[in-house]
Amino acid sequence: MIQKPKGTRDILPGESYKWQYIENTIKEILENNGMKEIRVPAFEYTELFQRGVGETTDVVQKEMYTFLDKADRSITLRPEGTAGVVRSYIENGLSNLGSPLKLWYNMPMYRYENVQKGRYREFRQIGTEVIGSESYLADVEVILAGKAIFDKLEIPNIKLNINSIGCPVCRKKYQEALRDFLRPNFDKYCDTCKTRFEKNPLRILDCKEEKCKKMNVGAPVILDFLCDECKTHFENIKKTLEELGIDYQIDSSIVRGLDYYTKTVFEFISEDDGLAVLGGGRYDGLVKEVGGQNTPAVGFATGLDRIVEVFDKYNKDKIKNLNMKLYIANIGDRAEIIATKIAYELRALGIYVEKDICSRSINAQFKYANKKNAEYVLTIGDTEVEENKAKIKNMNTGIEEEINLNTEEIYKYLS
Repeated sequence: MIQKPKGTRDILPGESYKWQYIENTIKEILENNGMKEIRVPAFEYTELFQRGVGETTDVVQKEMYTFLDKADRSITLRPEGTAGVVRSYIENGLSNLGSPLKLWYNMPMYRYENVQKGRYREFRQIGTEVIGSESYLADVEVILAGKAIFDKLEIPNIKLNINSIGCPVCRKKYQEALRDFLRPNFDKYCDTCKTRFEKNPLRILDCKEEKCKKMNVGAPVILDFLCDECKTHFENIKKTLEELGIDYQIDSSIVRGLDYYTKTVFEFISEDDGLAVLGGGRYDGLVKEVGGQNTPAVGFATGLDRIVEVFDKYNKDKIKNLNMKLYIANIGDRAEIIATKIAYELRALGIYVEKDICSRSINAQFKYANKKNAEYVLTIGDTEVEENKAKIKNMNTGIEEEINLNTEEIYKYLS
């Protein structure tokens, strides 16, 4: 038997309705914020992610699915959404639509990483990108949109952590101080950290190796090195969140896993397991890095696998799969045609209807209707066709009534 590849999953019918509910809820929140959906290719030229995501990141160094196509071009399956959206923004001249441009996406991503709780090698991510505003108010709006998701889905025990990692000007001074701190233990760090020492020492603070994490304790904090502009930007965000009554904590260890971030970075953490369920920040240099004009931007992404997991923990019985409204049991050639016609017309009116398509006996059809939790069963045979009347049974109460075989009348009865 051929099985699914490691790190992938099947979303079965008994589960998919939860995903649909969550996706539709998030879509409504984002579109109420003025965001329009964008869809970009599942694969791009590898250079886009090398330049956009950053060569010192785990994503580029260890996790990308990269291959040569038949023309020997290096192609990579999309590991995250922002770089592709920014490429599309530049290539399609979306700046002409006015600033800020507010976008959202719901797309599968691919990363070759360790499979663990809520983390897969193929995973679906919903993200937002607000391109064209350098104001702290854009950061606040994106953070509030993230918070609204957990509020609307009634997912408790979610805390907001924020940080600033500065701009290239103040980050340069911080990197010098950080290298001075790291240098005495340089030989003890893992090989990956050693490669990051010169290019981007902030990545060392994000290392998951226990020995590296222990040596990072007591490292300089970037908030102490912010320039006046970055400091004012961050203070304005904190002040606005406080005035709005939004609880947050400053977490100076947040650097995020992608090199394009500048200034604000944030994460929503599930306090039940300490895992991030949504994260994002500002990336003012990315548009220019991949070939566009110098354009500020901010956004977030959330993995649906984890959202579904925490949602299900607190809302297991909140939503139900759509149950069948009517099952049409039929026997006889003419009855089959009439049943097919009524089912077709009722479906067009928005009623969930099924009918026999397996030529089963009436008893077998009733068993199927029971198994599918049909609310009503309409039974049609040759006699019912001749008289243009049939019995409709309420499967919950057992009460049967006679009804005309007229679609409009049946629709009114069911409504």
